[in-house]
Parts: sequence; C-alpha cells; structure tokens
Amino acid sequence: MNSVPRLPFITQKVNQSPFYGPNEPIPIFLAFIMGVQHFLSVIGAIITPTILVSGAGMSGLNLDEETRQYMISASLIVSGLMSLVQIIGFKIPKTRFFVGAGLLQITGVSFANLPAAQAIISNMYKSKFICYQRIGGACPTEILPDGSINYLPCPDAFGAILGTQMICSLLTVAISFLPPHLIRKIFPKIVTGVVLLIIGSSLLSSAMTSWAGGSGPCMSRPATGDFALCPSIHAPHAQAWGSPVNFALGASVFFTIILIEIVGSVFLKNVSVVLGLVIGCIIAGAVGMFDGSSIAAAPAATFLWVKTFKLSVYGPGIIPYLFVYLDMTIECLGDLTAACDVSGLPISGDSFARRCQGSLLADGLSGILSGLGTSMGVVTFSQNNGVIAVTRCANRYAGAVCAMLLILFGIFGKIAAAFLAIPAPLIGGMTVFLFASVATSGIRILGYLEWTRRDRVIIAASLAIALGVSLVPDWFAYVLPSSENSGLQGLYDAIHTVVSTGYIMGGILSILLNLILPYEKQDSQDDVKMAAAKVGGADRVFRDEETGSSPAYTA
Repeated sequence: MNSVPRLPFITQKVNQSPFYGPNEPIPIFLAFIMGVQHFLSVIGAIITPTILVSGAGMSGLNLDEETRQYMISASLIVSGLMSLVQIIGFKIPKTRFFVGAGLLQITGVSFANLPAAQAIISNMYKSKFICYQRIGGACPTEILPDGSINYLPCPDAFGAILGTQMICSLLTVAISFLPPHLIRKIFPKIVTGVVLLIIGSSLLSSAMTSWAGGSGPCMSRPATGDFALCPSIHAPHAQAWGSPVNFALGASVFFTIILIEIVGSVFLKNVSVVLGLVIGCIIAGAVGMFDGSSIAAAPAATFLWVKTFKLSVYGPGIIPYLFVYLDMTIECLGDLTAACDVSGLPISGDSFARRCQGSLLADGLSGILSGLGTSMGVVTFSQNNGVIAVTRCANRYAGAVCAMLLILFGIFGKIAAAFLAIPAPLIGGMTVFLFASVATSGIRILGYLEWTRRDRVIIAASLAIALGVSLVPDWFAYVLPSSENSGLQGLYDAIHTVVSTGYIMGGILSILLNLILPYEKQDSQDDVKMAAAKVGGADRVFRDEETGSSPAYTA
C-alpha cells in the first residue's frame, strides 16, 4: 500500500503488494490496519443521515442534544452489527437459504433514507385548517414573536419512520428469493440511474443549507431574538446565516477533499472525506466555534435502547419507503457484484447467486433489526470496494475489525457528542461532496445506455417532473382539497407525499415509460457480448439486463 503523497505528472510504479482473499490467513497487525482504513472510509457517510434527520428545521426532528447523541451511537452500533452479519454469512438451518454474503461488506445508514424520512417529517409538521379550525400535525410548532415558525422536538416522527421502514423492508426480504437476473429485468439500469441521480440532486439543497449555517429558525435571518445568529445567539462565535465565516468553513472541508484527490496518496484518497472534516474542525476550533460543554455532559458509554421511540406505521410514508427499499435492493446487488469482482470471486454461477440471495436477505432483515435498534435502515456501502481494490486486501478479518470499531465508537457516548459539536457549515461542506457523489453514481449508470430516442424520452420525462418537484416542492400542495373524514384525508396526505417526493415520481415515471414505450431496435447477441467485453466486474451488472446476456445473469 502506497502512503506517499502523489505529485502531479510524476509516474509511479505499479502496486506489487500481495493479495489477501476473503478467507486467506492474514497477519493480525495488517488486518487491524486494513480495518482502520475501511472504518475511516465509511464513518463520515454513516453518521451524516442521522445528523441531518435529527437536526433543526421543518424536515428535521429538532431533537435535544442528548437524544441526537444517542441516535448517532445507535446508528454506529447497528451498522457494526449488521456488517458482521454480512461479513460472516450463515446458512439458515434446514433450508437452502443464507443470510449474509460472507464477504468484506460494510453496512451503514443509507442516504436513500433521507428524502423519504424528510418527507414524512415535513408532512407530520404541517397543520391544516378545516372549517376555520386548526388541525395540527403530529408534530408541534410555535409562532415566534417575529412571525417565523419554530419547529419543536418531535420524537414520535422518528418512531413513525422506524415503524414504516420495518414494514417496507419486507419487500427486500421477498425480493431476495428471486434470481438476480430477474431483479435486473424488473428494475433496469435506466430506472436505477434516474432514481440515484434524483436522490443525490434533491439532497444537495439540504447540504447547501447546512453549509450556509443550518436549517433552523436562523435561516430566515431575523433581526432580533435567539435565532438572529446560527444556530442561536448562545452558541460560541455564532454567525448569521450565510455569513462569510460560514461560507469559508464549508469551503475548507470541500476544497480539502478536492486537494487530497489531486495530490494525495491512495490511502489519503480513501479517507479524503474524513480528513477534509478534520481540517475544517481544526479551523473551526481555532476561531472558537466549538462548544465542548455537550461533550463534557455526554455519558461515557451508551448502548441500544437507552432511549426508545414510539413505533408506528405512517400511512403516507409507505410508498416512499417502498421505493427506498427498491433502491437499496439495486444498490446492494451492484455493491455485491463489485465486491465479488475485487475479491477475486466469480460474478456468475451458483456461488454468486447464493451470495446475492444472502446479501439481499441480510439487507432486508437489517431494515427490521435497525428499526428495532432505533436506527434508520442500513445498506452495504460501495466505498469499501474501492479500498479493497487499492489495498489488495479482501480479507474478512479486516472487515470484522472495521465492524468492531463501529460498535465501539457507538458505545462511547463522548464520540457521538463530538460529532454533534461539529458546526453545521462543516457538515454542509462534507455532505455537498457526498450527495453529489450519489448523483454521479446515477449518471455513471445512465452512461451505460445506448441513448436511443426511447432512452432520452424516458429520462427527460422522468427528470422533468422529479427535478421540478425538488425545485418547487409546493407545486401540488393546493391541488387536493381538505377533508374532515380522517380516512379520506389520510389518502390525500399519501398522494401528496408521493407527488411531492422527487425520486418517487422519477422512479414511477421511468418504470411506466420503460414498460410502455416500444423499443426502436433490438441489439443482436453479438453486439451485446461485444459491449459487455469492454467492461468488467461491477460494470457488467448494468449491461443489457433486459436480454440476460451478461455473465452476471447466468446463475
């Protein structure tokens, strides 16, 4: 593993380090070092969804610091436990089915949770006026003296997210028993690419809001009051929303990541997001923007169920979360194919089909177990496949080290408090890069299309509505009437949640148009095989799944 910084325009020698397969013997110290590298590559992405969902604003839960610290700890512990399930893998007694892939696959809280969770929270904060009476949402609000709305803590909304997630994760459990090639036919690359592109694009607005100072009441820049500065006037060295200081802090993280990608070594590139955040934290500490009181007050240790949430199923959130788990299913298959390829294992045949079934079943069950463990749903991460490719270590012991580190970091409550003490602009600078990477993954998948007129029509129509909804969320807000009938009003709320969630509209349109629009031309088997030969490994999983000609579909 080369850890020396790379200088531009200087040619380096090819990496000749030995390759460690999933089950090969490996020195203990090397396994620990590799596990630490995997841990650093995922820690930033794992904590981000929980920090954003539990934070301030209409799309956040507005929870107190103690509860937010617990939620971060729970997400780390659950991610570690579910990672161990994927890494170990085991057969269900007296059946032919497996749970877990038996590979170095690390799971973490999925970014796909964010749009659905934020839509549920926003809907639960909304109030309606029926017959001149205010019918409050499930989440409380108050009107501040300056006329702005202050969103009060709403832990019940998180319970609704967890309960809805647990029900919808049964979809992935059911899909896990289908052959991989059939799953790809049902959800082709044109659907997957569109959904990922929209998810990443829609999340950028919340990331940019955090970069400017956060999404709380200070976003309206009141002239007086507690929220004249962000996050409040009581925070150390607080700044107005959108101030030059906030801009510079976010930029320090974002451009540090870019700089590392330019001159950093392979190791540094794999942990560029964490290093960018560390550099930003050093700068924020130097200007006095860190508040250590919350870290000092945090418990030394915690574990699951120290705090609990009232579980419920939120009807309008079922369809959004079904799409979340459809996306997680496709994401899991792609990550597994890449993991097999970089681990030196076949991406076709019975062994590959078994790993697909086990990995998908573990992902589906993790949605249920995550909810019971008070964490949003987790999914296999793709970052670890890149680490395996450059370090040539696919050993499961390294993955177990990473999983144990996630659990330990979750148990130590001071660590979660330290994450929450990070100023919002730094989180914004980091998440702008992460969310744009999600959108880039969608663009990469769409790049495998032939881009016929049919493809262009499907993508254009899907993006037109999906991105339009993301840019103007209230375009459908006044179409449906209000009703005193609770059942009918629940139906209206469900329709509104679906129509106002961009990636759902994009997914529905792309699926329907893909089924309805006729093909202009069928590629011959020779053309398909020639196209597949130009790409390898994980890329093949996105090639012509409709024909089933890729090696990944011969299982």
